[in-house]
Amino acid sequence: MTYTHLTMNEVTMIHLYWDRNTRVSVVVNALRRSKQTIYKVYHYFDAGKSPLDYCHQYHLNKSRCGRKPIHLPSEQANYIKYCIAKGWTPDTIIGRHERDISCSMGTLYRMFTRGEFDISSLPMKGKRHPNGYIEKRGKVSHVGRSIHTRLTDYPAYNQEFGHLEGDTVIGKQHHGAIMTLVERQSKLMITLNVHDRSASNIEAHTISWLRKLPQHLFKSITFDNGKEFATWKQIANETDVAIYFSDIGAPNQRGLNENCNGLLRKDGLKKSMSLDKLPDSLVQNITARRNHIPRKSLNYQTPIEVFMTYISDEQLMSLA
Repeated sequence: MTYTHLTMNEVTMIHLYWDRNTRVSVVVNALRRSKQTIYKVYHYFDAGKSPLDYCHQYHLNKSRCGRKPIHLPSEQANYIKYCIAKGWTPDTIIGRHERDISCSMGTLYRMFTRGEFDISSLPMKGKRHPNGYIEKRGKVSHVGRSIHTRLTDYPAYNQEFGHLEGDTVIGKQHHGAIMTLVERQSKLMITLNVHDRSASNIEAHTISWLRKLPQHLFKSITFDNGKEFATWKQIANETDVAIYFSDIGAPNQRGLNENCNGLLRKDGLKKSMSLDKLPDSLVQNITARRNHIPRKSLNYQTPIEVFMTYISDEQLMSLA
């Protein structure tokens, strides 16, 4: 049985009964309240208090209820600020558990929203489309091999290492571009500062990068249907990497890559920037910072830590 506090109307009614010297048993039957509750209010009025005094005292007592705000020790607060500077979220700070924090994840999130820590490090908030959503804007023809043949070629696609999702991030007024690739199992982000979005330039940079890697380290790349990937056959023939394309207007089929592009935008590659003269060092620093942020989907390991578990010593020596 749940208990409800007396309302102001009930307090006023009890005061009227008290003023007429009505017996408590009558008030109990009329208001369907316990004798103890009515006696308590009667004694309050016997002390010379009014219904308004009762209401004021009730709100004063109510304000003291609930848990008091948590104030973290200075060393914990400084550690959280240090993690924020590295791009960690409250979820990562608690989940990674490198140090004990004297509050729960939910409490830490509330501290962020109250402004006790930098709120800009909180995850992105965007519009989410349901699974299977198909974009109906800007229809173009298919560029190459459909994504629907991918699972036939690689039955263990969803569990095995070495499959990439790719796209380009475009600068302001289409000035410059950066090619982004994400490995699906480790979520490692790779960025190629291609400057120019032309198909020939994308081809040259992709082939050059893949030739520096151990053979068959990566098995496939899934692109969107941008014209910059029109020379996909040359890339596939030169590198022995299978190339696939998502359906027209279905970015959700490369959701990991789309999300990572949004993170790069958040980390510094703003839409208002021209990317044609962007230094390679800046692009690599932004990418490295993101690859060293623990992720919940990786059991709070960083993408680089997970990536290294898939690399053999022989492959590692060839990368050096």
